[in-house]
Amino acid sequence: MTNQGRASANPPRAGLRPALLAIVGLLAAGLLAPRSVPAQTIGPNPAPPAAGSSPSSHHVQSELVFDGQGSFGNYKIFAQGEHSKLFSAGVEYDRHTWGRFAGSNVYYVGEFLPFVMLDEPLYLNYYGVPNGPGKKKQDMQLVPGIGIMPLGIRFIWRDGARLEPYFMIKGGILVFSQKAESPNGSYEQVTLRSEIGTEIRFTRKTGLRLGMGDSHFS
Repeated sequence: MTNQGRASANPPRAGLRPALLAIVGLLAAGLLAPRSVPAQTIGPNPAPPAAGSSPSSHHVQSELVFDGQGSFGNYKIFAQGEHSKLFSAGVEYDRHTWGRFAGSNVYYVGEFLPFVMLDEPLYLNYYGVPNGPGKKKQDMQLVPGIGIMPLGIRFIWRDGARLEPYFMIKGGILVFSQKAESPNGSYEQVTLRSEIGTEIRFTRKTGLRLGMGDSHFS
């Protein structure tokens, strides 16, 4: 489970859209760029290739992660909304695609969120600021939705060790059942998430990931 802090949502404006479009372009360029074949390592006693495999064949590292995230607070940076919390659960696919950078293995990340729940104030003005009676439970409402974040990148240090620190950023779209964070907002919201944490490796195929970060949508 991942506890994730969340920045309050923006009113309907393109706050982070230019940055997100830049990230989309960089990731698309990386996915479409031709990959070079690594040179053969030459040593005093090079290991022979495994039976039935060619010298250039290699195993591609990948992970399938079932995760859940929940807000424990919000703040205002490029945002106006207050007192909202976002909860989600989904399936994330990670694949070692881009080699190494700054001592880490660089993974492509994509995630599908079949469960998204926004807990927001019932009475909101145009900018997403509460203008109702107060912050009581009866003044809040739950707005369900789904999401997909096909554009992401994760840096993993000490990959394959018992403890694997990581930093991740991913972006995509959230779709809610009603207009979110503003009566003049939209059903579809661009989202950008960042996260830092550690993955605890139990066996070669299983582990537990713990982290915290920031989630923004507008």
